[in-house]
Amino acid sequence: MSTEIDPDVRAALEYLHSHLEGLIRFDENVIPIKIVIDPEGRIIAPVMVAMLTSGDTVLHMPGEEDDSLHLMVTLEAFEETGVDGELADRWQIYHGEPDDVRWAIMHIDAARLNGLFYDGDALLIPNALAGCEASMCRWANENLVEGMKKACFEQNGVELNDPRLVGVDPLGFDVRGRFEVQRLTSPEYLTDEEAAKSVLARLCGE
Repeated sequence: MSTEIDPDVRAALEYLHSHLEGLIRFDENVIPIKIVIDPEGRIIAPVMVAMLTSGDTVLHMPGEEDDSLHLMVTLEAFEETGVDGELADRWQIYHGEPDDVRWAIMHIDAARLNGLFYDGDALLIPNALAGCEASMCRWANENLVEGMKKACFEQNGVELNDPRLVGVDPLGFDVRGRFEVQRLTSPEYLTDEEAAKSVLARLCGE
C-alpha cells in the first residue's frame, strides 16, 4: 500500500480509530454502541435486529468540545459461527462479551467531520499491518506492558489497568485496559512491522 494518504482522509481515519465508542441512530432510536475496525477497514459491531432492517442508520462518534464524526452506514449481517466469525472474535478481544447477539459489518456510505464531507470509499483503507498484527501484540504484551501504561497516560491522560496491545494499523496502536480501550497515535505512517515496533517502543520510552 502506498504511504501517501490525503491529510484530510488521515485526520478522519485517526479520529475514527481513536473513538471506538459512540451512539447509533436508527429510525427514531439512539443507543450507545462500541465498534472495532476490521483488517479491510470496515466497522464491526454487535447490533439489535431492528438496526438491520432500518433504512436510515448513522453512527455518531463524539469527541472533545464540539468535534464529532458522523458516519452514514449500511449494515450487513454476518453469523458468529460463519466464515466471518473472526470479526466477532476481534470485537470481543477489544470489548468483551456483547449485549446484543446479532453481528454486522457497517459499510460507510458517507462521513462528516469538522464541516468536511467524505465519500465512504475514501475511508475504506485496508490495514497494511494486518499480517503482523498478532506477532506485534505478542511482542508488546511480553515486553512493553509498563511502557504502554505510561504511554497511554502521557498521550491520553488515562491510566490503564493491565494494558494489553490488541490492535495495530498504520496510524497507531489500540491498547485495552480492564475497562476501556485507549489509542496510541503514531507520529508517522507505519508501513511494516519493524517500523511499528520501533515507534511503539519509542512511545513506551524504550
